[in-house]
Amino acid sequence: MGGAPAGRSLMRRLGLLPLWVTYLFLYTPVVVLVVMSFNRSDSPYRWSGFSTDWYGTLARDDEVLRGLANTLLVAAGATGLSTVLGTLLAVGLSRHARRSRLLHTLSVMPAVLPDIVLAIGLLAFYALVSATLGLYSVLLAHTVFGLASVTAVVRTRIAHVDPSLEEASSDLGAGAVTTFLRVTLPALAPGIVAGALLAFTLSLDEFVIAFFTAGPKDPTLPIVVYSMIRFGVTPEINALATLLLAVSFTVVIAAQRISRLTEAP
Repeated sequence: MGGAPAGRSLMRRLGLLPLWVTYLFLYTPVVVLVVMSFNRSDSPYRWSGFSTDWYGTLARDDEVLRGLANTLLVAAGATGLSTVLGTLLAVGLSRHARRSRLLHTLSVMPAVLPDIVLAIGLLAFYALVSATLGLYSVLLAHTVFGLASVTAVVRTRIAHVDPSLEEASSDLGAGAVTTFLRVTLPALAPGIVAGALLAFTLSLDEFVIAFFTAGPKDPTLPIVVYSMIRFGVTPEINALATLLLAVSFTVVIAAQRISRLTEAP
C-alpha cells in the first residue's frame, strides 16, 4: 500500500526531468556569461578571480556609451509612437472591424514576419523614397513591429472591458472624445502599459532590422556589440550583455505582471 504513493511521486519527478533538462540547456550559457563578466582575467574562457573592473571599463567606453544613447533614444521614440498608434488601432479594430479577419491579421503581421524579411522590405522602401538612413529610419522601423505588439496586448485588454461602461457614459451625455479619454483609456491602461513595456524591450534588443536601416554614423547598441564580437568575445562584452539581460529581464517581468491585469474583468 505504501509503495503506490511513493511510486507515483517517483513517476511525477521523472516526468519533470525533460523540463529541467530543457531549462538547463537554455539557461546554462546565460549563467556562464554572467559569471564570466566578473572575471578578473582578460580571457573570457579562463577564470582567475572575482572582479568588477570590466564594468568600469565598459562605463568608460565612448563607443558603447554612444550606442547606448542611440538605442535609448530610438527605443523611447518607437515606444511612444507604437503605443499611441497601437492603442488607436486596437480600439478601431475592436469597435469598427470586429469581424474582419483580414484586418486583424494585417495588424499583427509585422510581429509574425521574420526579422530579415521585414528588414529587407523596410530598406527597399527607404531606397524607393530616397530616404537617408539614420536614427529616424531605425525609429520608424522599430515602430512598425512595436505597433503590432501593442495592438495585440491592448486588444486582449479590450476583450475584458465591460462595453456597458461606455454606453453608460454616452447615456449620461458624454461625447465620444470625453468617453474615450475618461472611460476607455483608464480601462485599457494596464494593457497599454504592458504593451509599451513590451515594445520598449523589443526595440532595446533588436539587431537585424537596426542593422539594415541604421546609418553608418549612428549605430545602436546591438550593432556596436556585433562590431565588438567580430574580433572575439571579451569580459567587457560579457559585462555589457549582463546589463542588457538585467534590463530586459526586469522590463519583461514588469510587463507580465501588468498584463495579468488585462485578464481581470
